[in-house]
Amino acid sequence: MPPELTSLRSPRVVAARKLAKRSFRGKERRFLAEGPQAVREALGHAEVVEVYLTPEAAERHRELVRAARDAGVPVLTASDEVVAEMADTVTPQGVVALCRFVDRPLAEVLARRPKLVAVLAHVRDPGNAGTVLRCADAAGADAVVLTDASVDIYNPKAVRASAGSLFHLPVAVGVPVEEAVRRLTDAGVRVLAADGSGPRDLDEELDDGLMRRPTAWIFGNEAWGLPEETRALADETVRVPLHGLAESLNLATAAAVCLYASARAQRPRRTDGTAVTGP
Repeated sequence: MPPELTSLRSPRVVAARKLAKRSFRGKERRFLAEGPQAVREALGHAEVVEVYLTPEAAERHRELVRAARDAGVPVLTASDEVVAEMADTVTPQGVVALCRFVDRPLAEVLARRPKLVAVLAHVRDPGNAGTVLRCADAAGADAVVLTDASVDIYNPKAVRASAGSLFHLPVAVGVPVEEAVRRLTDAGVRVLAADGSGPRDLDEELDDGLMRRPTAWIFGNEAWGLPEETRALADETVRVPLHGLAESLNLATAAAVCLYASARAQRPRRTDGTAVTGP
């Protein structure tokens, strides 16, 4: 069957291409998820408006076509040129979904009484933002908060880097860091700033049993970390101990270490003090 969308001037294609700009995404409250993995997760956990596939991709990913149609989501085939125009990658995989924003108000996120939260403050690189979100999801975090000074989580690179995790856990965006810390504290969450200059290290926090409490980690800019005024808002500034000769850890790696340490500390424990490992 010939593709249904072949013109680069089609209103659908023009509107989708505009979503490359943050201002247009914000105005329409829509974004694009690209690739079979992201589209699969979007269909399972988000509100998808339409799915576009090349005829070859539609044949290769029949389960996506079925899932979309079962969910009542329109599926349109498009030429390779049209999908390439919509996509952000150099070599598109032939599958794109138009989705509505998935973020939630911070008040709604906190109403769920989260035990583990990742706060991205001053994070500017979309790949890092998406990767930290993926780490938070893998560690079993309850939410991710992006401050108003951070990158747009709907940036195509951030969406790809999240590998579908954007659709798995509550995300609040555009929150001033001062407000985020205040409201987390009011909700009974201990706030830790992750920074290499911290007076305490992660091992000390674990040894003292302090990380069993509900915890929010603030992660800062890739190049210069967290400014002093942001560190001052937290209950404690904590560094990841470097036991070898490495000078530092990159943002995503440090975030993964901190989040997994909290997740491990918060796991239910037996009467003998050992963590429960089973479901």
